[in-house]
Amino acid sequence: MVDTVGSGTLAAAIAATRTHGVVAACGNAGGTDLPTTVFPFILRGVTLAGIDSNTCPAPRRRAAWDRLARDLPASALADVTQRRPLSDVPELAAQILAGQVRGRTVIDVALEGAAPEEAVRERS
Repeated sequence: MVDTVGSGTLAAAIAATRTHGVVAACGNAGGTDLPTTVFPFILRGVTLAGIDSNTCPAPRRRAAWDRLARDLPASALADVTQRRPLSDVPELAAQILAGQVRGRTVIDVALEGAAPEEAVRERS
């Protein structure tokens, strides 16, 4: 599982991770605290892996992107992706902070002039 929010969202991700699973954390938009206990780590063997995207060397980044391109079919992302116009960002920001957004949201500036029903079609 990958968490990009941190704080309570990261704690929930850790709690929901299966035995011997790994949570990769790479963001802290929700906060820098981690309101959890050691129980997921010592009772179920959950691993928390920090992702250092700032200083990761270019060859290592390339290898990671190459592996994602090879092992993660684009169709798998389609099921967890929504496309939204730029004008939706304020509403989306509130939803993200409230923990109501799951998956991947793409802000598509080409949708800005689209009628609402066209934007919905683009999201599906």
